[in-house]
Amino acid sequence: MFICICNAITERQVQTAVADGASTLSELQGQLGVASCCGCCADTAVEYLPGGRYADPVQVHAGTQVTQAANDAVSISTMATVAVRRA
Repeated sequence: MFICICNAITERQVQTAVADGASTLSELQGQLGVASCCGCCADTAVEYLPGGRYADPVQVHAGTQVTQAANDAVSISTMATVAVRRA
């Protein structure tokens, strides 16, 4: 699907730019040129940024060995996989 008709920017291109680290509309404009002509696509493009409606769910993997702190009775070892879905 096209996000920006003026510059022929697709949904996949926007998603790739976000996956590569774009987190603001300015960054998308700089990388892709989205919303740099008529601006009608700006609201849609923003929805693909982190926290937006169309943002991909993020997989967070935690595998940190927690050492005992001064006020802990025992040390804790945690291994978890958490799926975060942005609303």
